[in-house]
Amino acid sequence: MSDSASAEQAQSASTESFATAIVLNAAVFGAQVLAFALLRPQFRNIYEPRTFLPPPKLRQAPLPRDYFTWPLAVLRAPLAHVVRKNGLDSFMFLRFLRLCVKILAPIWFFSWAILMPVDAVAPTAGQKGLNIFTYGNVNTDEEYPRYAAHLICAWMFTAWILYNIKVEMTYFINARQRFLIDKDHSLSAQANTVLITGVPRSELTQAKLKHIFSFLPGEARKIWINHDLKDLPDLHDRRVKAAGKLDAALTKLAKTARKLQLARDKAASKGKAAPKKTVVDDTDADPEKERGVAERLVPRAQRPTHKLGLLGLFGEKVDTIDWCRDVIAKLNEEIPAERKEVASNPDKYPPLSSCFVLFNQQIAAHLCAQALTHHAPHHMAEKHTEVGPDDIVWSNLGINPYERQVRRLISYGLTAGLIILWALPVAFVGAVSNITSLARQYSWLGWLDDLPGVVKGIISGILPPVLLAVLFALLPIFLRLFAQLEGIPRRTGIELSLMTRYFIFLVIHGFLIVTLASGIITSLPLLLNADATTFPTILANNLPSASIFFLTYVILQGLSGSSGALLQIASLAIYYIKLWILGSTPRSVFHIRHDMPAVAWGTLFPNITLLIVITLAYSVIAPVMNGLATVTFCLFYFTYKYLFLWVYDMPRSSDTGGLFFPKAIQHTFVGMYISQVCLAALFFLARKGPAGNKSQAALPQGILMVILIVFTALFHMMINNSYGPLIRSLPLTLAGKSFSQTETPVAEIEGDERYQLASGDNSVPLAKLSTGQSSPPDTKNGLPDGNAVQTTDYASRDNAPVPAKPASQASSDVDFGGNGALDDPTGPPDRVRDVGGIAQGGHEMLSDDAFLPPAMKDDQIIIWAPRDDLGISEEQVARLNRANVQATTEGAYIDEKGHVQVTDYPPGEYEFERAERAERNGKAAGSIFA
Repeated sequence: MSDSASAEQAQSASTESFATAIVLNAAVFGAQVLAFALLRPQFRNIYEPRTFLPPPKLRQAPLPRDYFTWPLAVLRAPLAHVVRKNGLDSFMFLRFLRLCVKILAPIWFFSWAILMPVDAVAPTAGQKGLNIFTYGNVNTDEEYPRYAAHLICAWMFTAWILYNIKVEMTYFINARQRFLIDKDHSLSAQANTVLITGVPRSELTQAKLKHIFSFLPGEARKIWINHDLKDLPDLHDRRVKAAGKLDAALTKLAKTARKLQLARDKAASKGKAAPKKTVVDDTDADPEKERGVAERLVPRAQRPTHKLGLLGLFGEKVDTIDWCRDVIAKLNEEIPAERKEVASNPDKYPPLSSCFVLFNQQIAAHLCAQALTHHAPHHMAEKHTEVGPDDIVWSNLGINPYERQVRRLISYGLTAGLIILWALPVAFVGAVSNITSLARQYSWLGWLDDLPGVVKGIISGILPPVLLAVLFALLPIFLRLFAQLEGIPRRTGIELSLMTRYFIFLVIHGFLIVTLASGIITSLPLLLNADATTFPTILANNLPSASIFFLTYVILQGLSGSSGALLQIASLAIYYIKLWILGSTPRSVFHIRHDMPAVAWGTLFPNITLLIVITLAYSVIAPVMNGLATVTFCLFYFTYKYLFLWVYDMPRSSDTGGLFFPKAIQHTFVGMYISQVCLAALFFLARKGPAGNKSQAALPQGILMVILIVFTALFHMMINNSYGPLIRSLPLTLAGKSFSQTETPVAEIEGDERYQLASGDNSVPLAKLSTGQSSPPDTKNGLPDGNAVQTTDYASRDNAPVPAKPASQASSDVDFGGNGALDDPTGPPDRVRDVGGIAQGGHEMLSDDAFLPPAMKDDQIIIWAPRDDLGISEEQVARLNRANVQATTEGAYIDEKGHVQVTDYPPGEYEFERAERAERNGKAAGSIFA
């Protein structure tokens, strides 16, 4: 068999695998969407939890209960609802998906109308199947002038992409600035607090830090200096673990007593003696233990026990309830004493090199973050604004700046090493995608060529994308650990770092290595028998054929991926498995039934941006990709819009105010560069003329592509220079427009003007941003009541007069309007915020211990046991309370089937939701899941 014949058969097999992938993925898509339509009305906890679980202000109206009209309801739902319910990160993620659709739709039309005919019309380079629509099908010997079409499209597509990036970055800056000066957000402590690391020991006193920050407007309101707490965190962790173990043991004891009593009652009803295992032997009782209901009903051998050794498998066996009670009671005495020692003996607990500073004015926090604070290198150089307690990685606060630099080098070194080592399995996946070529080239793989066409299609078209997805799912676990090893002090910072690391990995392994491996393997039959001087031409013609693999990958993501996200079959199964296996305590049942799913931005965004990189890279050389990618992004937009409105609940502490979006824009530029560099290389590699005397066929096109690369780089620099300084910080021109410094909230500005805050021709003059006086009576601290000294509490803002909204806007907190169109001209609306438990609807709940580590402020977790008919739990709870261990049975019980049921929030938690529910209902009764 000739080499050309083998190549043609390999191309035909690739097309067959592509067709197989479309059919199978379409079948999976249809089956999953149908299953979703049937299951959705029956399982509200899985498919519409946001319609009844969150507080009323954050709930979404239910979808229609029928099976057919729900897609229209999703499409019609205003996109602006997302920002109030799930934050600006979620909103900007959907905006990014919509941006991808907006970019790709015209590219799809023009590439199919122009490039596909140009690539496919005779005379061609002899490609077969789908490869006739690739750049490599153009016959350079006779038709190389056709390359002008590819050049023109490359310039057109680039101009269109850059225009949309400029528009979306302007929108993002507007939305971010609205987020920063939002009424509720600007009143919160998160908006006014800065975390500073690398503070030298000489400056770590209240007096010196207050003096440093006295030069900023409004000065510092309160400062928290972090200390080395020695063994206190370990004591706190031990108490938390013991409380969880005690929760489970009490529930197990009550269930065991109930089960044994039922067995005794059943035997008695039949006139038989009680089963031996249910009989309590009085001689076996512990004479030193109080004898109550549990001791009379449960044999000592059947009480909950555990071993104190390694993994609970070795060591002394103890009674779990007695042991946990004694441990918690002892720790309840030791921990408060240790906390007092920290406050009274600072020499024993030296300060760490970090502190939190709460400012009186929001602008002071942002000026602090941008100012050069210390005269020595690296000292007080890293500053973090928008800090919430739940976002802090407390173990990373004591790292000095020089150690952090070393950690950063080690972290990225490990990341680079992992990327290199991962090349082997990824290259194998790329080889599998061209298994037909391998089977014809290597005789020991010839048996693969004898398999039925459908089987080969599955192996080369379905298996590689699945294997690639599995490989990519494992990596973030390691990359997240590397980011934490670096010493990043915030969880959101770790996610932002993970987004960069994971994207680098995906581009290298998910695109470049797979492309080269697939393209080279396709070219093997020709390369092995060709002259070395023809290698560039052969590769230039065959690398575009690697697009078949990515076509199947995009199909897998678009059809199976989007429908799978809708169906959530894993979530549905895990929900009931958890209730069955893990639902052993009231607290676990509550969290299984009440907690809504969330996403990890550090992994979600890179997977999406990889798709746009792949699409842009092949937009000119393989235009078939454009149509499939457009459909994929449309499906993703629809799916995630549904998920963020009806399913997901993003923690307020994890919301960065959209900072993942500009990173996604940077990733889009990577796709443009790869596309342009590849196309320029292909132009320079194109050859014409007889064998042995070939010359360059597309030199002018290559030169113009280099010019386009330079133009794109200059535009990229312009975007970064223009918008970079505005991404994180609040500008001085908006300093007086946060709610605490103006009598009229920004939300009351009429029409679309309120969203045009960024600089530029369309910006709103500051005079229009407020109809009240431009500055408050007390300009020193920015507080309406003029209280200039507050060192221990944040109460003054609670008493600040809140302007009433006009009647026309009285319902804006609930009805946000909007039409959900792709070119929605309005920015995100106000949002009732709850950031890290600090602010609730603009009302401060800040205490002196807000930015203390959990070991210094957390109370003992209240033990939560379910009520039972035998009175076991009530008796045990009474014993615990007498032993100075807080416990209760309120809000939980064991039903007639022996299952734990909850009717209230866990004791000591969700206090704001509990109070709101009590106010709404007039009493704290009834199930929270009703």
